[in-house]
Parts: sequence; C-alpha cells; structure tokens
Amino acid sequence: MSVFLGEILAHPALAAADPVVHPLGVVADAQPVRWVHSSEVLDIAPLLRGGELLLCGGITLATAAPAKREEYVRELAQRGVAALAIETGGALPEIPADMLAKAEEYGLPVVELRKVVPFVGVMQAINSMLVSESVGHLQQADAATRAMAAELAHGASLDKILGVLAGITGSAVKLSSPWGVTMGSAVPEGWSSAQEGTEVESAAGERPADDGGPGRGRHGGFYGVAGGTVISVDIPVRGVLMGRVEVRVPDAADTALAQVAGERAVDILGLALLQHTPPGLHALAGAELMRAVLNSAPEWRLEQLAPGAGFPTDSPAVVAAIHAASPQELRGAVENFLSSHRIPCAAYLDDAELVVMIGLPCTDPAGERRKLLQSLQGLEGDHDAVIAVGPLADGAAEAAWSLAEARRALEVRQIRRRNASARRRHPSHGLVVVDAEDSAVESLSLTCLDASAREAFVNRQLRAVLEHDAQRQSQLLETLQVWLDSGCNTAQSARELHLERQSMHHRLQRIFELCGGDPRGTGRLAALHLAARMAGLP
Repeated sequence: MSVFLGEILAHPALAAADPVVHPLGVVADAQPVRWVHSSEVLDIAPLLRGGELLLCGGITLATAAPAKREEYVRELAQRGVAALAIETGGALPEIPADMLAKAEEYGLPVVELRKVVPFVGVMQAINSMLVSESVGHLQQADAATRAMAAELAHGASLDKILGVLAGITGSAVKLSSPWGVTMGSAVPEGWSSAQEGTEVESAAGERPADDGGPGRGRHGGFYGVAGGTVISVDIPVRGVLMGRVEVRVPDAADTALAQVAGERAVDILGLALLQHTPPGLHALAGAELMRAVLNSAPEWRLEQLAPGAGFPTDSPAVVAAIHAASPQELRGAVENFLSSHRIPCAAYLDDAELVVMIGLPCTDPAGERRKLLQSLQGLEGDHDAVIAVGPLADGAAEAAWSLAEARRALEVRQIRRRNASARRRHPSHGLVVVDAEDSAVESLSLTCLDASAREAFVNRQLRAVLEHDAQRQSQLLETLQVWLDSGCNTAQSARELHLERQSMHHRLQRIFELCGGDPRGTGRLAALHLAARMAGLP
C-alpha cells in the first residue's frame, strides 16, 4: 500500500516533533508521500518532482518578505508537494497567519513541528521505509509485466492483456487511441457494483464478460469509478504516440502501485499495439524524420525524409523544443491544435524533451511564425512547460539548425532566470513560450566566441558596473539590461523592475557615471548592449 502523511507523522522519528497539521480538518491519511526532503532554499520548487514531504527549519522564512513566502507556498503547491513541514520556535516562533491562509487557498497541507528533531535522522528513517515500499511495488509491477508478456506471446487479445494489469492493481483499466477511441479495457476480478460508475463501452460496444482466470481481470468493457484517482500513461510505438492507458484506481486500492505498474507496462502494451494496430507509413515517416533531425543528419537525408512526413523539401518550417512536466499530455494538446488548423507537424519524444517540427506556408512565413507563437501562448489546458520555438528554416535541410537554436534559447532563459533578481524572476510553472529569435545575440556569442573572449569584452565595457554590484550588492547590471532591452524606455523599465520612476533615474545616472556618460546617440550604445546581453553567459 502507499505510505500516507498520517503514517509518516506517526513514525517515532517525526512524532517526537509534536506535529500539528494545518488547516484543521485535513485528512492526513489520504495524502500519499513519495519522498522526504529537507531544504531552507525558498526557490526549491523547480528541483522537486511532486509528492514530497518538505522539511523546513524556518530560518529563511523568518526573514522573508510576505510576498516571498506567498510565492514559496504557491510554487510548492503547483509542483504537487505532498506537504510542507515547518519547525517553529527559535528563529520562527510560529508560522505566519498569512502564510497558512495562502497554503489553505492553494491546497497545500502545512505541518507545524513544535519540537526540534534532527532532519537527517528523520529523512534516513522515513526514506528507508519509502524505499522498501517502492521495491515492493517494482517487484509486483515486474510480475505483472511478465504475466502480460506471456499473454502476448500466446496471442491474447488486448482486453486479456489489460486484465492482468487490472488484476494486479485492483483497478479499472482502459487503453485508448490518441483520438479517444477505446481499443481495450478490463476490470479486476470481484469488481463490485458499488465500485462501478457510469459504464463506458468497449470498442465492441459490449459489457464485460466475467471470464478472467485467477489473478486476472474481467475484460471486454470498462467501468468508471466513484471517487478514486485516475492515472494516465502514454504508449509510444517507434516514436509514434499510438495509445494511452488509463488506470482508474478506487480509494481502497494502492495508487502508487498502479502508477508504477502502468509505467512498467508501457513496453509490453507498445508491442501489443504494434501487433494489433501497427502505425501507418505517414506516422513512421514523421518519427524517422524527427530522429534524423535530433541526430543532426546530413541535409540530403533530411530532404529525402521530409516529403514522406508531409513536408515538401523547400517549404518553410520551425522546430520547437519543449520541456514539460507531462510531455506526452502536452504532445497531445500541441498535435491536436496543429491538426485542427491543418498545420503539418511531426513530433518525437526524446527522454524528457519533446521535439516538434511545424510546417509553415510559403506565403509570409515570418508572419505565420508570429501567429504560431501567439497561438501557442493560448494553448488550452493547464500545462507546466516551456516551449522554445526555433527560427524560421527555409526547408527541411535547416531543421536541425532550428532545433539547435531553440535548445540554446532554453539555455539562455535558464541563465537569465538564474541571474535575475527575486522580484523579476518569473514563476517557474505554467506554460511559457520562448522565441529563439529573442536570444540571437546570446546564441551568436555562445557559438562564435570562446568564454575568455566574451569575458574580456564584457569587462572592457562594464567593469565599473560589475565591481559596483559586487561591492554594494546593487543591481545596476540588471537595470542596464532591462533599460537597453526596452529600447532605452525609462518608464517601461521602471515598471518591469518594480521601481519608482525617480529611483530608476537615479540608477541610470549612476550607471552613466560608471560607463563614461549617457550612451544614447553614440556608437557606444551598441557595444554596451552587446556586453550586457553577454554578461552571465558561461
């Protein structure tokens, strides 16, 4: 079974801290925990995967501004953290009321640790328990995978193969095509009527027959579950999305086991789909083209593969590099959007990176690219992702270059976020669309200048500003960057930096003194802008 927050708080290692869960009424026994982590860093959310119990000593929270505490809570909640445990007393006598209110608003349980306990000991004790639990899940999931492989080897139907997964997880299972058509389904043996919600018919439109053997599920149909959790796992075949398995886990079943078993079953279900419904030639051609793009194949090879995937050799295109929390889910949203607008595309999931090649019309391709960027910003759904759209490629031969520029734009974005002040650092969650053309200067610097040459140029132009920032903890370099990027618009820069206009003028005056005067109207303006864009690059 899964390990829940209530069980962890009752463990002697944490019970000694006299924990209290806020807000009152939170059912700790219903909150599964995947791991226990400890950190005082308030920008920790991007490094978490979700499901963690995060331990915090309260030292940094004690001196943080209310807005920063709110951002901390919001980011943890958006990341799917199971709970935040804060030690009170000493530096932080009590958890601020405004922080608890925001945590309740965002649905993040907060555990107050009213006595001091060694966090290292807590993590060692509880994570050891969680590891043992995970090993058990893997063993059960592997047993299910072997049984599914045996069924496949004997030519079993998709329903019967899914019945094994249903039986091991105690959950209803359905396999659908990327377009939502049910291809197979199963419910576990002994599935009671109380667990059955609204029936969803199988591909054959029939109710399930109870003909599963011991340890098998009933198959041939699919039932919804009143309550419980829904786990969805995509099934790619040769780089082509061919199906999606949905596991509906009732409240009494083990959600963690269902998650592990569903993920481990991907390869077997992919083979089953390949046997029953092999992908079409167009889809295979698109996958082969994207593999060639990813491997920076010779231009002649890209031109050879493009027509079969629906891309005329000389038609304009862009390639997008996408990093997402749920890349397959976002892949479906992107492909559905593009197909609904009759825009040719080919997608490929390479580890955690989703790469999409998008065709554009020959008439006004630059204008169509701008429209594409705007449309992606409004993509339907709650997606936690960054989409970097590469520059316009004149044809398939330049697709690998467009992808390289898109990836470099992601790298530059990370550098900018790391160097930005906390007030300007944008939230790390939600859908963000990045235009690779906005980082063309950084891309040129990274590809054509070595690190020592970049550093020497930046120092020649901005040494006094950099020294001022280092000695006084000021933010003159960031101010200069924002002002130059805005086209020297002081009012706009002040708004972006959250400064009063008078404060902005004072900063600019100090920058001009350090840089030898106001650069506007001189040839030094371009050099300063180039140096400011290059500052911070590795």
